[in-house]
Amino acid sequence: MGLMTAPPPVPRTGAALRAALLEAVVLAGHLLLYPTGVRSEDPAPPGGPAPLPPVLLLHGFTDNRSVFVLLRRALGAGGRRRVETYNYSPFTRDLRVTARHLARRVEELCERSGQDRVDLVGHSLGGLVGRYYVQRLGGDARVRTLVTLGTPHEGTRVAPFMDAHPLVRQMRPDSAVMAELRAPVPGCRTRCVAFWSEFDTLMAPTGTARIEHPDLHATNIQVMGIGHLALPVHPAVITAVRRALDGPVRATDGAARPTENLRPTGTEGESWAI
Repeated sequence: MGLMTAPPPVPRTGAALRAALLEAVVLAGHLLLYPTGVRSEDPAPPGGPAPLPPVLLLHGFTDNRSVFVLLRRALGAGGRRRVETYNYSPFTRDLRVTARHLARRVEELCERSGQDRVDLVGHSLGGLVGRYYVQRLGGDARVRTLVTLGTPHEGTRVAPFMDAHPLVRQMRPDSAVMAELRAPVPGCRTRCVAFWSEFDTLMAPTGTARIEHPDLHATNIQVMGIGHLALPVHPAVITAVRRALDGPVRATDGAARPTENLRPTGTEGESWAI
């Protein structure tokens, strides 16, 4: 997904209009930054272990690491964790191949950082790549927490004219990849946190960005009033991502309590809104 845009619906409320205007502003800013992220970053040299696992950021379809400028700075503040980005090829035609490349990148990051596990943060398609690695390639042994931002976990029906691209076909609800992700994964060791928004026009339906799998330890966080492109850059989301990586956001977990900007969206303790 990433920079792929679809004609948004006509806003029917003031909140929808504000979200659409914010999307336009974010898109303009990201287009200016896009050239700075085309080249993959040089891996940081080996260093002593940080207090928290390293974080690897995964961009969306047709995008690059420039989308994470603000999020990366916030996550790396204070030197508590090493934060790196992974630019996968823009010519990628199979999500599963990218997930295998990600597996090698994670092993290399663990070796350089001196850590046994990492955290992954994926925007849109990047979240699916991370989830496929965790569920289908044994990545739960390496990934402590997987955070996804506007990721079509159940597939999306948006932009049918894009079906000519094999990656887009893999993001359809009836694709083989989606069937693999719905398969049982008993004992999965990775904690998942999925951010979703009712104004995300690339998610059709919007609830597809939630993780609903009986074998996954997942927390779904609804973001109010912003769209798809704003998810990696909005201050409230950045703060919530940092807190999610610092520890669970569940009210029932004694290690961390939901803060004042998190509120339950239903009866389940695993669903929150910001």
